[in-house]
Amino acid sequence: MSEQNKRISKRGLVKAYIDWVFCSICLMNFERMMAPSLVRMVGRVREELYPGDPEGQKELMERHEVFFNTEPYFGAVVPGIVLGMEAEKAAGGDISGELINNIKTALMGPFAGIGDSLLMGMLQPILLSIALGLCANGEIIGPLFYVVALLGIMFPCSWLLFQYGYKAGTNAAHHILAGGLKDRITQAAGVVGLVVVGAITASYTSVNLGLVYQQGEMQLSLADSISSMMMPKLPVLLMAFLSYYLMVIRKWSVQKMMILLLAVSVLGYFTTVLAV
Repeated sequence: MSEQNKRISKRGLVKAYIDWVFCSICLMNFERMMAPSLVRMVGRVREELYPGDPEGQKELMERHEVFFNTEPYFGAVVPGIVLGMEAEKAAGGDISGELINNIKTALMGPFAGIGDSLLMGMLQPILLSIALGLCANGEIIGPLFYVVALLGIMFPCSWLLFQYGYKAGTNAAHHILAGGLKDRITQAAGVVGLVVVGAITASYTSVNLGLVYQQGEMQLSLADSISSMMMPKLPVLLMAFLSYYLMVIRKWSVQKMMILLLAVSVLGYFTTVLAV
């Protein structure tokens, strides 16, 4: 075990992780974002890093008052790296406070992109789609599954990443970002996320057509005709394409889209083009 890893005990490392994962969001402010949680994290182990040295402890905590913001779970590798570098510096390593802050600033953006893509772009939509299927009739098992599954995945993952960052220090960033790995992870997560969102849209969204052609005793429903063509979700697909065109190509805002869809719904109901 290196001298760096001897500076912080296992108990201290766990306390630092708990401070980060539970305080990274609740201590945020608009001026410095997650910096207060970093200060609390390093403050938890200040006595282990600088025992009996109040000036060293003061410099340690002041060093992390600068702006910092990343994704708190998959991005937990960044505070882990920070802690590892602080341990190496406290052990007499050739690491300056400026280098620690520069690396921290350089890494927070890339790992925020990876974390957001994996969590909000892939994991959360997948778990939500499963949870929605479990509570189709109002069962409580759906939200319970989502909470338990999400926390059961995120806590172990963030803890492993935090430990990895602490043990590897600056090498952790090199291993993850070298060779364009970050971009490949982000792209793959984005593709999976779009597939999941598309599947959720098709499963839980409906556009009920009310148009009926009648001649004598013969009635022909447009909705039944579409279903008989083995394309029951064709109206949903067309609405999705229209929404994509207006929001991405024409740069419509979400508010304008909501007003348009509300107007279409009201007009469709009163003209019987749409059915309940």
